[in-house]
Amino acid sequence: MKNRKTMIACLLLSFALAGCAATEREQRAGTGALIGAGTGALVGQAVGGNTQSTVVGAGAGALLGAVAGSATTPRAPHYCRFQRRDGTIYTARCPA
Repeated sequence: MKNRKTMIACLLLSFALAGCAATEREQRAGTGALIGAGTGALVGQAVGGNTQSTVVGAGAGALLGAVAGSATTPRAPHYCRFQRRDGTIYTARCPA
């Protein structure tokens, strides 16, 4: 019962931290880590059948999920700030 409460607390903490991410890349990495941890925990429990296997599976899944989520983020065009001769500032795509 104690392990179940700990797992639920970790899951809720993961949800809370994933919601705090600022950029799309961080959000995708957090979501990937969350999904990977859940999947890894299930696989670890199915393969090993004990708490240690579940924790190792969750850790490995979280790491792989975060990497996959971060790597699959589409790249947006970058914008730069420029100043005209009259002193006004405008934003446009950065030169390549």
